Amino acid sequence: MPISHVVWTIGPDPREVPPGTLPSEQLLEEMIITQPRILSSEWMLIGRQVETGHGGRLDLLAIAPDGSLVLVELKRDRTPREVVAQALDYASWLEKLQATDINTIYERFRPGGNLTTDFRARYGQPLDEEVLNESHQIVIVAATLDASSERIVNYLNDRGLAINVLFFQVFNHGDQQLLSRAWLIDPGEVQVHAANASARGEQEPWNGEFYVSFGASHSRIWDEAVRYGFISGGGGAWYSNSLRMLAPGDRIWVKIPGEGFVGVGRVTGPRVAAADFEIDGQPALDVLEGDYHRALSTDPEKAEYFVPVEWMHTLPPTKAVQEVGMFGNQNTVCKPVTPKWRSTVDRLKQLFGVT
Repeated sequence: MPISHVVWTIGPDPREVPPGTLPSEQLLEEMIITQPRILSSEWMLIGRQVETGHGGRLDLLAIAPDGSLVLVELKRDRTPREVVAQALDYASWLEKLQATDINTIYERFRPGGNLTTDFRARYGQPLDEEVLNESHQIVIVAATLDASSERIVNYLNDRGLAINVLFFQVFNHGDQQLLSRAWLIDPGEVQVHAANASARGEQEPWNGEFYVSFGASHSRIWDEAVRYGFISGGGGAWYSNSLRMLAPGDRIWVKIPGEGFVGVGRVTGPRVAAADFEIDGQPALDVLEGDYHRALSTDPEKAEYFVPVEWMHTLPPTKAVQEVGMFGNQNTVCKPVTPKWRSTVDRLKQLFGVT
């Protein structure tokens, strides 16, 4: 059903805040450019009013930490079905963009900027051109969307197309206007769809094996993950959302970005926030020496989350396995459907002695 918000003041005499109207969607676009967190704290804007070459202009373009692209379309004065169709048309153009095309878009958006340098500064990791635009997702921004269009969006998302709607509503509060937002579909679910579907190349049925990226550093220590049996991710919802994909019994193959594959194991429990995760009956953060985003442990969006694991085989980072053609991805967890993942797992089974 169409999403609507109601806002009330807090106090002994609560009062409903009357709804208002945004002067224009052009203003909303300007606000997003000024403060991208209005859209998401996990995305970096790289383009605005991007010409598609088909006579259209894509409203906003962003990039996620794994190099996937996010196409953002404001509803403006189009009918709901028109904006959905337009976004799908733009996505068909977007998936064919190469690294040089994306660099050009960014240079127009931020003259004098360098996408590779700015990506590293924003996310603290290099931009791998091999995975740049390997997948994408669509976000439609609207105040309202009719029920039929919502059914279309849900249908497409249920079948693996990463598409979502971000609803904005305005409220008048004294001499100010307030902006609220709500997602039609859990952003973590849509992120998973984007991560699991490559935009290019041959696809095949998922082989049942999960890929895990373990961002080892002073903040997250692989030796501790091995010793105490866990994987983790945090610092933002984008990094921890995909951990919810895992369930007890799932087999995971763990890679340290920049090093290689270092372990295989079985999940033994669900995702748990750092503040609630225990090791041998003690709070994990009292046992572990790594940081694991301790300062953010009370923030449900940015806290570190843990998944318990029983290891079958592990290696130190100095002996990590990385061969030409092996699969890689910056998402904390994904279910790859490319032949490269199947061949990677087959090779790792040989090297790790796992059946």
